[in-house]
Amino acid sequence: MVRVLAVPGLPEVEPGLDLVASILEAVRAAGERLESGDVVVVTSKIVSKSEGRLVSLEDVTPSGFATAWATQFGKDPRHVEVVLGETRRIVRMDRGVLIAETHHGFICANAGVDGSNAGGQGRLVLLPLDSDASARGLREAFGRIAGVDVAVVISDTFGRAWRTGQTNIAIGCAGIASLRGYHGEIDPDGRTLYATSIAVVDQLAGAAELVMGKLDRVPVAIVRGYAYLRPEPDEPDPGVGPLIRQATFDMFR
Repeated sequence: MVRVLAVPGLPEVEPGLDLVASILEAVRAAGERLESGDVVVVTSKIVSKSEGRLVSLEDVTPSGFATAWATQFGKDPRHVEVVLGETRRIVRMDRGVLIAETHHGFICANAGVDGSNAGGQGRLVLLPLDSDASARGLREAFGRIAGVDVAVVISDTFGRAWRTGQTNIAIGCAGIASLRGYHGEIDPDGRTLYATSIAVVDQLAGAAELVMGKLDRVPVAIVRGYAYLRPEPDEPDPGVGPLIRQATFDMFR
């Protein structure tokens, strides 16, 4: 049985907060404890806030380009300027929607820049600089402080190009193989599989969002009972890198 446990009760996260200590305290307060083999799903929002990835709009001077586009669609030009600063490549900029490729290689609305649940008006939260490194740091701290061997997934909410609505996906992970490939395996009819590769960490992030919600102030969840694959022990943890489609395989670029 796979269980998804909400972890409520975390304090408002500010730069420098000991995130692992706060999560462990919230887990204890909920009457639970971390177990080896758990997957701890943490929203990117609290990771970013703890790492100081915050921008105050009053400190932003928008460019002429940002001002012109923002004025056309009723946007705040300072917000648009921050988005452009987090953008490696503009994928689409149309009808007031800005789809960007971030410096990490993620393709998402507004380069992941978000003003919701930011901890104050006029404040924007950026994605972590290196979500995989953040996940590795959290995982190491959980092991050191709580003595458990867990996987960590850092989640964020993304839209989908061909479907309406958003879902949580993984933008960072550690201690877990991000993909479960079935290449070369045989289905019940004796047919060899060649292309199926399941984005496991995205599915775990999506499952965790079911108990997190957007307004419930539950930024952490524990997935328990899922037998995940681990990265190769003698190689660096690849994080979510294998999930990012390379440009040479992108038929829509």
